[in-house]
Amino acid sequence: MRFLFLITLLFSFFSCQPITKTGNEATPEPQKPRTIVTTDGEIDDVDSFIRMLLYANEFRIEGLIYSSSMWHYKGDGKGTLFTSEMEMTKNMYGAKTDLRWPGVEWMNPLLDAYEAVYPKLSQHAEGFPTADYLRSVVRVGNIDFEGEMEVDTEGSDYIKAKLLDEDMEPIYLQVWGGTNTIARALKSIEDQYKGTPEWESIYKKVIDKAIIYAILDQDATYRKYIAPNWPDLKIYYNASQFWCFAYPWKRAVPESQQYLFEGKFMGEEIINSHGPLLKQYYSYGDGQVQAGDDEHIHGDPTKLVKAQWGTFGVYDFISEGDSPAFFHLIDIGLDNLNQPQWGGWGGRLVQSAEQPNRWEDGKDVLDYNPFTDSLDATYPQIRWIEAIQQDFAARADWCVMDYTDANHPPVVKAVGATRLSAKPGEKLILEVQTSDPDGDQVKTKFWIYKEVGTYIGEVELSANGNQVEVGLDAKAIGQLHVIAEVKDNGVHPMTRYVRFVIEVKV
Repeated sequence: MRFLFLITLLFSFFSCQPITKTGNEATPEPQKPRTIVTTDGEIDDVDSFIRMLLYANEFRIEGLIYSSSMWHYKGDGKGTLFTSEMEMTKNMYGAKTDLRWPGVEWMNPLLDAYEAVYPKLSQHAEGFPTADYLRSVVRVGNIDFEGEMEVDTEGSDYIKAKLLDEDMEPIYLQVWGGTNTIARALKSIEDQYKGTPEWESIYKKVIDKAIIYAILDQDATYRKYIAPNWPDLKIYYNASQFWCFAYPWKRAVPESQQYLFEGKFMGEEIINSHGPLLKQYYSYGDGQVQAGDDEHIHGDPTKLVKAQWGTFGVYDFISEGDSPAFFHLIDIGLDNLNQPQWGGWGGRLVQSAEQPNRWEDGKDVLDYNPFTDSLDATYPQIRWIEAIQQDFAARADWCVMDYTDANHPPVVKAVGATRLSAKPGEKLILEVQTSDPDGDQVKTKFWIYKEVGTYIGEVELSANGNQVEVGLDAKAIGQLHVIAEVKDNGVHPMTRYVRFVIEVKV
């Protein structure tokens, strides 16, 4: 099995045409999503950045932009005092000349380390960009103060150029800090074109391409500038679900799954003995201190008992609060990229009734949490934790192991259509085909993602291997989502999916 996979991989490489295997045929792969990351460089951004590099083959990274936020800014070097516009940090810090600024060099050692593990990583999957390419798309954006968007910068000009280029594929603007550098790019476009004959077409071009994925509001520029002036620009706004991957993860993650974040798993399976890139991953008590950050004491092994977010052990997970922004872009079979309300590794975001261009989480986006027997605003993200963390550990192995020694995701595809219509009371047969590039055994589980659909009747699932009979209620209609979840039995099991969507109507 491994030999055949390698032959296929080599054929694909030398033909310069990515392929997807479908029986005896080869068809072009769909375009991977374009993305630009803006980041304020907090230690959780660094950890998100490291994990993202292990998935850099899954999307087209077109920009890595240093930006500021209410937590981190450089200052103007003139001693100018700045007071935050955001209530939390206004009261916390007061007037400051600069704030916990990590500088604009922190990506460099990470990209150097990525370059060192690239030969191994690129054995395991196609599409990993070179370190030189990634260095070529690094830019410094608006960093002087929180929310500064008064001047054009290399970073804002770069985003502007991408929004105006001829590639009309959507471009996902990940916001790991503030939205100010993106806001400056949009303001520059507005300044150049508003009032000209081209403005209507330019505005449409930008709103057709740009999708912001924001983790919280970390400055006021979205509220004050982007929303009023670009009201049709799409935004995915994650303010609740990301917490299970952020600092208070112990409060959100079910106790039975916390081992996936604790030092034994993180230290042994991900951080240590997995090459120079993962060795730079910040964890509790590891002795690492970020330049410019005199507030976080997480690296100090003497200060982990009754710390800010709980009591921790050495190598325990600290935070990757921004990772859901790129989790959303990874194609693992859930078809969530263009349907954020359907849910996926990046959480579940529902379209706002008041602002149709805005998808958000919060108190109205609840999944049933079987660990607490209650509806939970965080469970749309928590439900994927085991699969995500095991996938991370498998990719950590890719940094140091040859192809034949590591695990790789199973392959699953639907037999027949995945979008179906049915009548109440009907019985349907759903089926998937599965294989594993490593020859591992795979197990298929079918389940209903009840909260996503509109179907409220009873459903009977009778599974037999890769096939399931779906028995519909004789009196119910609506949209029903059936997930085929396929997991291998390799070291660090990997999981992939097929989503069937059934429209039940009379």
